[in-house]
Amino acid sequence: MLSFVLAEAGLELVPKEIWRRPAVAADARRRGKEPAEMLLDRSFHHSAMASLRDAEKRGRPDLVHATLLSVTGTPLYLDGRVKVWIHTSAGIAVEIAEKTRVPKSYIRFRGLMEEALAGVTEGGLVRARAMGMKELARRLRPDRVFGLSVLGRQGSAEGLAAEVAAMKAPAVVVGGFPRGHFSGTTMAVIDELVRIHPRPLEAHVVAARVVYEVEKAEARFKD
Repeated sequence: MLSFVLAEAGLELVPKEIWRRPAVAADARRRGKEPAEMLLDRSFHHSAMASLRDAEKRGRPDLVHATLLSVTGTPLYLDGRVKVWIHTSAGIAVEIAEKTRVPKSYIRFRGLMEEALAGVTEGGLVRARAMGMKELARRLRPDRVFGLSVLGRQGSAEGLAAEVAAMKAPAVVVGGFPRGHFSGTTMAVIDELVRIHPRPLEAHVVAARVVYEVEKAEARFKD
């Protein structure tokens, strides 16, 4: 079983300090919700986010959605050989139950995540709880944790997949933010940083390439 972790993901409810900002208030009125019930989304709340700490990493649920679709639509995932976790910059672990299909519609995905982060789950398929990265790592009990980063040793998706496929419980960590690097908290649980391409790649591209190559590597092991 491969544990796939989207770390420091830009997925959170609107923080209290910007509830009254015009962009947030306008979006809340439009949606008929309280600000505290909505996902922080840079597409709608950009002007309100300037004062937030680490603002460049936050408010990107669209990036999370795209990455989850890239993983959960694969044969490896549908066969129950990938377990997906989202770990947010606010220290919340979101567990996706095995073989759960993430909604293709961003609007439906947004609603599902808002409910999960508010503590309302849908059939237990998506569960959110406060959990640090070290606690999550202890829960996963991986053989080895690989972090995907431009700061890592130069490798390839194929080479990484060969290592992953040879292990019983590997974990792969991909950044769930648009720019920047892993924090010290995330780095503390990573055993090795790997760069799979000479140029920086978006999270959903990295996820798709790694999972596909793991599928191929596992098939070779079976042969």
